[in-house]
Amino acid sequence: MRQGIPFIVSGPSGGGKTTLAKSVLGKLDNLRFSVSCTTRKPRDGEVDGQDYKFISEAEFKKMVHEERFIEHALVHGNLYGTPVDEFENARVSGVDLLLDIDVQGASQIRKKYPEAVFCFVLPPALKVLERRLIERSSDGDIDIDKRLKRAREEMEPSILEEYDYIIINDELDEALESLFSIIVSARCESKRILEKVKSNLLAEEND
Repeated sequence: MRQGIPFIVSGPSGGGKTTLAKSVLGKLDNLRFSVSCTTRKPRDGEVDGQDYKFISEAEFKKMVHEERFIEHALVHGNLYGTPVDEFENARVSGVDLLLDIDVQGASQIRKKYPEAVFCFVLPPALKVLERRLIERSSDGDIDIDKRLKRAREEMEPSILEEYDYIIINDELDEALESLFSIIVSARCESKRILEKVKSNLLAEEND
């Protein structure tokens, strides 16, 4: 059995990465969304255990101390982390895992799992990003300014160069098709196919 492929999707708040990540799930088999833990409060419509696992700061810090996160970061004043057990269980069982995480978390995973596929979702322009944040209306003016400042930092060329793919999210359908194509392409990479072929041949020899 081949190992599951981790697909990392990053991008500025309001850029549409979460919408893209969850939309592509219905188009592909053997692909699961990684549910991160966070200390922030749920937004309208978010479901605990489905969108995020909403936990207290004390519980989060306990998990950090117990090394139960594969990555964790402080983002916009809230803590976020990806549980090790969910990540490893998917990987060893051959299930591809889609992770919606920020650039800090992506950097941590890149050091541990360089074979993962890293995608960055870009807004077509900062003005468009600002409009999306305002329309989302879940953040105050001060928070929007902070998120725009952070977006500029995250979209620095030195950071974008670390990603395998960049998707410009202007039209949702086109951006979704791009993410779909990236996942299908990665599954067909020769190194991953050969891994499966060798595993099958070894199994036949042992029969």
